[in-house]
Amino acid sequence: MSSPIVEILSADEIRRTIVRLASEINERCRDLSQIVLVGIQKKGVPLTRMLAKQMEVLEGVKVPVATLDITFYRDDLDLIAVRTPGKTEIPVDLSGKTVILVDDVIFQGRTIRAAMNAINEYGRPKHILLAVLIDRGHRQVPIHPDFVGKRLPTARDEQIKVYFQDPDGRDAVELIRATTLA
Repeated sequence: MSSPIVEILSADEIRRTIVRLASEINERCRDLSQIVLVGIQKKGVPLTRMLAKQMEVLEGVKVPVATLDITFYRDDLDLIAVRTPGKTEIPVDLSGKTVILVDDVIFQGRTIRAAMNAINEYGRPKHILLAVLIDRGHRQVPIHPDFVGKRLPTARDEQIKVYFQDPDGRDAVELIRATTLA
């Protein structure tokens, strides 16, 4: 019987993926002074910081980083466990900017839809783009990322778990297979 947990990306593979994503963003969005990276709480935030750091290494430009909690914009609050909202910190007016929403995993697309609704409270961006580390499919809404680290088709009952050094103490992406009783 195979293990229910499979490592999909190692720490080194995550590092290389972030370098590639940062390069793709830099190439597509030439004027980095007009970009704001917005990390979706929780795991989108450390990913956003890593992307911003790598973009600065590649281009020598410090891109503003913001954090966004979408808890109260969700359409499924009655279906999810009670959770403590994260922090939203948007240090700049987003009007006229290219906002790049960043999240660790895209699944059904509902988190991103909620994030787009929340973003409108902080100005009217010129463009909203989406960067994700893992795209696992199964959309319920017509939202697709512009920048993808890895496409990983999954079964609906499987899970993806992303770990980052800060806050988890390690960098890894794992696929957790559904276990069945034999």
